[in-house]
Amino acid sequence: MPAAPFLQDLAESAAERRGVRLRLLRDDWQHPELPGNKWRKLKYNLLAAREQGHDALLTFGGAYSNHLAAVAAAGRLQGFRTLGVVRGEEAPALSPTLQQCRADGMQLHFVSREAYRRRNDPAWVAELLTTLGPAYVLPEGGTNALALRGVAELVQELNAAGEAYDALTVACGTGGTLAGLLTGLDGRRQAVGVAALKGADWLRTEVDALTEQAVGRRYANYHLHHGAHFGGYASYSTELLGFIEEFYLRHRVVLDPVYTGKLLVGTLQLIEAGHFAPGSTVVAVHTGGLQGWAGFQQRFGSYPPAAV
Repeated sequence: MPAAPFLQDLAESAAERRGVRLRLLRDDWQHPELPGNKWRKLKYNLLAAREQGHDALLTFGGAYSNHLAAVAAAGRLQGFRTLGVVRGEEAPALSPTLQQCRADGMQLHFVSREAYRRRNDPAWVAELLTTLGPAYVLPEGGTNALALRGVAELVQELNAAGEAYDALTVACGTGGTLAGLLTGLDGRRQAVGVAALKGADWLRTEVDALTEQAVGRRYANYHLHHGAHFGGYASYSTELLGFIEEFYLRHRVVLDPVYTGKLLVGTLQLIEAGHFAPGSTVVAVHTGGLQGWAGFQQRFGSYPPAAV
């Protein structure tokens, strides 16, 4: 059984000025080694892999991928061999993420960036399986119809706990977590996706395709916010790092610069702009991703949040 959802009230001046109650759902606390949306995305995929008789998982990601780290940990915990197809040639020193993947038993297979672009090509994936052995294939980021089913349970848990809310906000990379929330909301209340990537206008098409595949319908009760990407995926700025540091000092909550930092910036931007009606309750979903700070320190020699 999942733990009851834990929500933390956030006293933020923008929310107080606009008469909005802002809360943070600590979904990063849901599983000790697989925090937040990654565990939810994997849950039903792991069940499907077992039902189909697989003892190995194959997936894709970059050197700092939360998804690769989660699959490696899940394989160790659930008894699956794991195979990670990594974008780019192997570096002399592995990233902290890939070091942890290996420690968790993942076999790393490095491919060129050109080859990696074929990760969604069935013929190329079949070649990989011939080389690496049979396995249950998980897409990059873990987003598919089964992943949405796991994410939708977050909404069910909130409702079962009797939590009142008017909108959920979440960081968007592939759009899978937002799509899963939409299927859980089923047209009720509002969802907002804060894009972590620059030029992510394609996200709406992707989210609509995912919900249609999973439950046979598209939803209109969501908004995509493109104003908090800070230059693109994994891009950062002194402004963003300063916000993360100040947020920790105010609330004793660690955010990351790839997803959750941008989520809170974007949510506050929307509150300030009057996107949410006065008197409403907005719940921002903390999806984890804090393992990425080790890679940030390796690349830039900086660990801004005092708690990390």
